[in-house]
Amino acid sequence: MPTAPRRRVRRVRGHQGALSPCLASAFVLPDSNVEFGHAMPHKVFLTRLKLTDFRNYAALSLDLDQRHVVLTGENGAGKTNLMEAVSLLSPGRGLRRAAYADVARVGAPDGFSVFAVVDGMEGPVEIGTGTQGTEEGQSRRLRLNGTPTRTVDELTDHLRVLWLTPAMDGLFTGPSVDRRRFLDRLVLSLDPEHGRRASEFDRAMRSRNRLLAEFRPDSAWLSALEREMAGLGVSMALARHEMLGLLTALVERSQSNATFPSANLALAGFLDDCQGLPAYDLEERYIAMLAEGRARDAAAGRTLDGPHRSDLLIRHREKDMEAERCSTGEQKALLIGLVLAHARLVGDMTGHAPVLLLDEIAAHLDQGRRAALFDLVDALGGQAFMTGTDRAMFDALGERGRYLTVANGRVSG
Repeated sequence: MPTAPRRRVRRVRGHQGALSPCLASAFVLPDSNVEFGHAMPHKVFLTRLKLTDFRNYAALSLDLDQRHVVLTGENGAGKTNLMEAVSLLSPGRGLRRAAYADVARVGAPDGFSVFAVVDGMEGPVEIGTGTQGTEEGQSRRLRLNGTPTRTVDELTDHLRVLWLTPAMDGLFTGPSVDRRRFLDRLVLSLDPEHGRRASEFDRAMRSRNRLLAEFRPDSAWLSALEREMAGLGVSMALARHEMLGLLTALVERSQSNATFPSANLALAGFLDDCQGLPAYDLEERYIAMLAEGRARDAAAGRTLDGPHRSDLLIRHREKDMEAERCSTGEQKALLIGLVLAHARLVGDMTGHAPVLLLDEIAAHLDQGRRAALFDLVDALGGQAFMTGTDRAMFDALGERGRYLTVANGRVSG
């Protein structure tokens, strides 16, 4: 059987043609003469999933295949809990961002565990993650093929997991922190180091805030912290801008899709008047901003300038309207379109389709849009997990799905 032609790729260039240092090893883009999605990404899928003392599952073992997984059942049966378990096959705290002590089943004596066998980006792999004990503040552990790893970031070598949940429906009208978190998840799917940079920036910023609260703070120590914040903060900002540029390029190169609208994306709130400057100049400007703002920040009790103050601006592309002014239905369609575009970008740039978690995805779509959604999800080339209360909502998916019923922490098929 002939193999698909390999796509030529080029590095993504940053400001003034320089390769952004934070993205150098993570981001590649097809040549301009190659259309996005020209070659089908490699399919990544779970073949087995086992849960122990996870939420309302005392024990669960599922054998899966390449088909999409449809979970139906009453509200509260455990559908989203199962999706949350799959989301923990990626770095972070999963789609609910819950404390690990809250994830373990009530009454469980020794934490929780999630085990999966995945046909992954580097071939078949066994992934085990979970916690030991029930104390708060603990971190989860990870094993790959039975071997402990140093960091959960190694999960991105094997699969990328993306999700869309009802909790995200207020993204456009909610606080800016939700949009920053959403954007950072998009960046993390292609640049696993972004999470580390964000954590180190927060740590340095907290240290600066504590130092400013002192009667006579050490100026040399402040300067060192501010220089560290500048390096990390500018890297974060550049990574976010790169992601928006890549998504915009994908939308502009792709054929228009009347089913779900597309979004125009921009960032505001940090170094807005400095676009196009080299990273070094951006860092120097941020260092100057922090130094000049010490008295103001000390009075406020927090740092008022930085990437933690950025906001993601989203407009309905076809209507040229701010997303927050759109109707509830338009906002839902816009969010679906954005998540699907990002999933396609991940597949195009890594060569491996992401695993998608779509919670209650069909609840507010009419029959025609549901059918179009399933076709679009299937065309991405990956495995999707979808939930709903009514099996009939997924009829258009047909034999492309594996249908499971969830009831009281039990799954039957």
